[in-house]
Amino acid sequence: MNTFWQDINYKVFKSGSKLYLLIAINVAVFLAINVPGILAGLFTRGDYISTLTYEYLALPSYLPKLLTRFWTPFTYMFMHAGILHILFNMLWLFWMGQIFEEFLGNKRIVGLYLLGGLSGAFLFVAAYNIFPVFTQSGALLTSSAIGASASVMAVIAAAATIVPDYTVMLFGILPIKLKWIAIFYVVLGFWGITGPNAGGEIAHLGGALFGFTYVKQLQKGHDWIGSISSLFKRKSKLKVVSNNQERNSNAAPRQEDVDRILDKISKTGYENLSKQEKEILFRASKK
Repeated sequence: MNTFWQDINYKVFKSGSKLYLLIAINVAVFLAINVPGILAGLFTRGDYISTLTYEYLALPSYLPKLLTRFWTPFTYMFMHAGILHILFNMLWLFWMGQIFEEFLGNKRIVGLYLLGGLSGAFLFVAAYNIFPVFTQSGALLTSSAIGASASVMAVIAAAATIVPDYTVMLFGILPIKLKWIAIFYVVLGFWGITGPNAGGEIAHLGGALFGFTYVKQLQKGHDWIGSISSLFKRKSKLKVVSNNQERNSNAAPRQEDVDRILDKISKTGYENLSKQEKEILFRASKK
């Protein structure tokens, strides 16, 4: 048991990967809300703990209520409606987050998660206050959103934009490229924007749009997340000058090298690539 908790402690706090930290926060919030709620339900007829947390932490679509719950665009993305909801969100976050961190390091995924969730929140609130299907049906006054799905969709879309032809084994048996997974979820989200989970699907589309746009801008040299992070870093007074001209990191890799690496991924998986091969792929995605 001690080894188990030591392993979790290492991955969350010492491994350097922020992906495990995000998953740990989501699981901790879920347990903190639902375990006391279940225990309270043994002594009372209603789960008032879950009701209160939903009331004050979920994202409302009605603007006057949102103004009195101004923190909910952040808190909603760490809440989940049930065990299957958090299970699938965390699985997709883990799978796609690993690919994202492999290419772009572990310093951007927290920013992507938060900004993707905020983008989903913005699109959800905007849609419910603009389109008549929501404003004239009464849904505007009563609807709210919870879940990490918008943030997870941002990670999925970002990973698929970095390496669209990266192949994963779906359910361990079906090879499928990342771009088709992302496209499937975007189409599924669009198809459901007038359905029973309209708010959730709209938020998913907002997260996916941010993930795609972020990587496209990053490939053009505009790192939104890095720029925000740099505002909170102390600037060093030391300057390092290098005259090494042998390696030009901005040079476009040869197409035959890219094709060879993509062929290797399809046969043996991304994890078997060398660090140099991963760098070549990333430079190719920027061109």
